[in-house]
Amino acid sequence: MTHNTPLSPRPLRHLSDVHRRVLTTAQLRSHGVPATEIAEQCRPGGPWRQLLPGVVLLHPGPPTSEERLHGALLFSAREPAQGVPAQPTPDSPHRPVYADAVITGLAALTLHGFSATPPLLSLDHVDVLVPRMRRLRSTSYVRVLRTPALPAPEQVTGLPVAPVPRALADAVADLTEAEAVRLLLTEAVRGGHCEPAAVVKELTQAKLLTRPHVVEAVESLVAEGRAIAEDRLYRMVREYGLPAPVWNVDLRLPGGPHLGGFDAYWPEQAVAVELDTRAPRQGHRKDDDALWSEYARKREHLERLGITVVYLTPKKLRSAMEQQAAVVRTALMAAGDRDPAAYVVVLPR
Repeated sequence: MTHNTPLSPRPLRHLSDVHRRVLTTAQLRSHGVPATEIAEQCRPGGPWRQLLPGVVLLHPGPPTSEERLHGALLFSAREPAQGVPAQPTPDSPHRPVYADAVITGLAALTLHGFSATPPLLSLDHVDVLVPRMRRLRSTSYVRVLRTPALPAPEQVTGLPVAPVPRALADAVADLTEAEAVRLLLTEAVRGGHCEPAAVVKELTQAKLLTRPHVVEAVESLVAEGRAIAEDRLYRMVREYGLPAPVWNVDLRLPGGPHLGGFDAYWPEQAVAVELDTRAPRQGHRKDDDALWSEYARKREHLERLGITVVYLTPKKLRSAMEQQAAVVRTALMAAGDRDPAAYVVVLPR
């Protein structure tokens, strides 16, 4: 038998090209290749090579980046009851199902299109998330990361990949320089991959915000995120024909207390817009609840004065700007049906 000989009467046409080049020993046996033949083909100088324990590369040369990734998933995936992992499903005959295995870290960020991460072939290791209870050890270029709960993977080039915030947290865990962390976090926000709050949430859960160099990078990230959100707010007003507001103001009662700062305010309609760019706090849930209560009290106080407050999040401005413009326009149009608002002093912020 040569490496060009069909493996068995069971054809491999249902598999994509890469899945014909990288298979598990269980898959090879299911196609009629006995263990002795597999060992013979993988001998030194033979047509195949063992890429990872239980994973065979069906050609003698070095693996491509795609083959390394598929091999890592085949090695890490949980085997179904029939003992043949990662078989295509009837609904998706060309895409294997890698049960309980998700690519994360730098490899995931490169797959998401980051330019600040190394090329896949130059990575020393590929991080793969698996459930905490799995009995699996890191080997060769595969580093196994256990987690209490797998994130819902995103399909990138047919591979299950951790969402950007989780992949960032797993990558940052290995980085010791603030500049390297800052580059990744900045690209995540500038590239529109995710919002700062989602990144800070993952970093908090990973207990990485106790590291000074990570905190330093996060402070830059939050500032970057606010600047981008403000730019989107300016574009929304301009592109969707909303009347020009006064920008970045503080509101006060005449001779009275400070009512709050706002990113945009329409004095004639008494409508204020505030960008909700708050990142999750590092404390307990009660801290978040107290913060929400504070914001709710502020909003209720202003509405008793006849001022409508519209909160916009950076995520909604990015993904649904037209819808957010409609929300603001509705608030402006509804002003004519309300009682006149209390007189307030508008000051630059």
